[in-house]
Amino acid sequence: MANFYTDNPDLKLHLSHPLMQKIVALKERDYADADKYDYAPLNFEDAMDNYDKVLEIVGDLCGEIIAPNAEHVDHQGPHVENGRVVYADGTKANLEACRKAGLMGMAMPRHLGGLNFPITPYIMAADIVSRADAGFENLWGLQDCAETIYEFANDDQKARYIPRVCEGETMSMDLTEPDAGSDLQSVMLKATEQPDGTWVLNGVKRFITNGDSDIHLVLARSEEGTKDGRGLSMFIYDKRNGGVTVRRIENKMGIKGSPTCELVYKNAPAELVGSRRMGLIKYVMALMNGARLGIAAQSVGVSEIAYREALSYARDRQQFGKSIINFPAVYEILAVMKAKLDASRCLLYETSRYVDLYKAYEDIGKERKLTPEEKAELKLYRKYADACTPVAKGLSSEYCNQNAYDCIQIHGGSGFMKDYACERVYRDARITSIYEGTTQLQVVAAIRHVTTGTYRALMDMYAAMEVSEALAPVKAMLDELVPVYQAAVDKVTEINDPVYTDFMARRLVEMAGYIIMAYLLVTDASRYASDSMATSAVVYANMIKAEVAKNASFIEMMSPEQIAIYKAE
Repeated sequence: MANFYTDNPDLKLHLSHPLMQKIVALKERDYADADKYDYAPLNFEDAMDNYDKVLEIVGDLCGEIIAPNAEHVDHQGPHVENGRVVYADGTKANLEACRKAGLMGMAMPRHLGGLNFPITPYIMAADIVSRADAGFENLWGLQDCAETIYEFANDDQKARYIPRVCEGETMSMDLTEPDAGSDLQSVMLKATEQPDGTWVLNGVKRFITNGDSDIHLVLARSEEGTKDGRGLSMFIYDKRNGGVTVRRIENKMGIKGSPTCELVYKNAPAELVGSRRMGLIKYVMALMNGARLGIAAQSVGVSEIAYREALSYARDRQQFGKSIINFPAVYEILAVMKAKLDASRCLLYETSRYVDLYKAYEDIGKERKLTPEEKAELKLYRKYADACTPVAKGLSSEYCNQNAYDCIQIHGGSGFMKDYACERVYRDARITSIYEGTTQLQVVAAIRHVTTGTYRALMDMYAAMEVSEALAPVKAMLDELVPVYQAAVDKVTEINDPVYTDFMARRLVEMAGYIIMAYLLVTDASRYASDSMATSAVVYANMIKAEVAKNASFIEMMSPEQIAIYKAE
């Protein structure tokens, strides 16, 4: 039987990271729930055993149900009947299997019906589901919207909506509109307060993933006469109340099992979440950060299946009397694919651990006053999470696309045919570097951590960690890249021209990401004594040494005056 968790030893290694002991203790409040719930862990070992068992269930469902359904779901897809979405048959079966297994609301507290999992094992589940079917991950993974309700809604709303998600109802985040894609400040869906204090919504939303979900988080304009983000609020819309119809499902290149909908709101009843005017400024920003971590996990999962499909084909395909994996031109591609996959996964779980830590402290802060030490840790881990999230999403999605491309390249002409899974994987991969903020927008989010020194601080922290004797020369190579990166940063900041900084931002962020991912890969390979990761660390370090040199050289030779030649007329 196929199990997408147990067949990947790297997942268990990442789950065993030393920071997990602290994360679990904070999440479990020193295991206080053990007296209230018979399924709550008694101690750290018990908690880790719980995570391991649930992830094994996820792996089993993915290997035995979700992955086998993926091809048919891709061909059949969802459709609209009488203003409602009808899922593909395989999607219905996938959702039912996840509901029966209790895999919805994984990160929600036990008193609201969840499993109280930290973000890290939940993201690991998303990684596994994405390997099985990236389109289905978009439906299953949107349970993460419940985190926004948990963080910002009132107690009554939490009690009414979160248990429904934990029982298996689906969610969506209705943000974009025909004239407001990445520019969410331009959202014009109108929210009108009624005399009795309730709200109704009117307007159109577009490109809404799983747009006919049971429970929607909706960004709408609540303040008459406003045109910017300060006039937007967040609302909960319950499909049971009516008022929203699906006008159409987009005919997409990939992730075809995931219905991307255009929605029409006509006096749809809704509930305000939190405070007016804070919809975009506070709530959507938190929602998007969670979504971006989810897309990073999706990207890693797609990279995983791309690598495995390429490796399997290369072993089986015979040319000139031997398997093509024996040709240097092929095994070089495979080695680089694996290195990109391993580096992406290291950064994904490092980011999820930082998110776990700061969110645990925030949650504890609602129950009691944090100590000065706890406040300092909250601030530090939030900064690291904010810095790592856009890099994880941006670089992992780019690597995902590159790995999907190389998977087809190894298949040759066969890869262009629908007879092989790589054709679907290639189409599914493309969206990862676009939705929840394009790679270019991730650079916009990340550049301040270049100029304020957050990435350099992370490099210095990782450089101080011990590595194995075998990987010491690789770490020494990385240590030599840090001053190259810093010289490029210094040049850009000294010029102090916003246009010049924006022009160089992608290269600076890429350099920071490459070096941090390489350090993580070296330290994780040493920590876990993983020969596979160690091999990837050597390949990746050599690869990024050339990339860092290329970007540094470009920045060194390019003056502010020269960038004018790039501007289109």
